[in-house]
Amino acid sequence: MNDVAVIRRAQAGDERAARELFESHQLRTYRLALGLLGDTADAEEVAQDALAYALLNIYRYNPGLSSFSTWLHTITVSRARDKRRRKILPSIPLAQWLGLGNQLRDHTPGPEARAISHEIETGLIAAMNQLSPKLREAVVLRFYADCTYKEMGEIMGCSLNTARSRLRLAIEKLRANLGEDTVRWLVTETIR
Repeated sequence: MNDVAVIRRAQAGDERAARELFESHQLRTYRLALGLLGDTADAEEVAQDALAYALLNIYRYNPGLSSFSTWLHTITVSRARDKRRRKILPSIPLAQWLGLGNQLRDHTPGPEARAISHEIETGLIAAMNQLSPKLREAVVLRFYADCTYKEMGEIMGCSLNTARSRLRLAIEKLRANLGEDTVRWLVTETIR
């Protein structure tokens, strides 16, 4: 699908194009919201809200400033932050989200691989819950939403160097809590 052509049609008022954009970005938006919030109901609400806002305001999107996915991720992160503030969430449990990620993979690991993966994910969830929201956002955007540093900076509202710094600090904290092997697993397994 060519997002540029579909976006132009949606900006011209084509409802079918808006529906195409919604359908093509729905799962990724939901997964981002779920990674940031950790609650399926909250994530669904935030994803729906972000997509609805983006499509109702598609005329505001400027392809010269960022990609559509970066613009949508920025909206989603903003909505997730608002939701978190309203609920005053002390931490973000990622168990359900990481479980969802496993369901979406194309390959089916054997029982031993699943047990090892589950053990690693359990430790990772605990360590992620100890990170500040800004550091969690950096990890989720880089490794789960597959954003570049530039996109991360745009989405988090900081410079590219600050985005790099937040990710580096988050990885250092995860490495200190979990060890090198688990951090390596995070980088290789979550990008699939």
